[in-house]
Amino acid sequence: MALGTGCTARPGKSRNNRTGSWRVFRPAFIHERCTSCGMCRIVCPEGCIGENEEGLPVPDYDYCKGCGLCAEECPSEAVEMKKEEK
Repeated sequence: MALGTGCTARPGKSRNNRTGSWRVFRPAFIHERCTSCGMCRIVCPEGCIGENEEGLPVPDYDYCKGCGLCAEECPSEAVEMKKEEK
């Protein structure tokens, strides 16, 4: 499978490499808006979103590539993409 223009990793492959050094944006979860629907966990191509004791989403920033699918698909707009600070 060839990578498309702008792609840096195939889906599911960032678990092999930490992404913090090249990620430009990262998801910020606003738990007050979250309805715990699980859509962010479903659409994450890397499987980097878990949940805490309350059932709220918690991203694994070591392996999140910052694609923004979680923010795009969140029905309650509880995920915002923030510029990564290096």
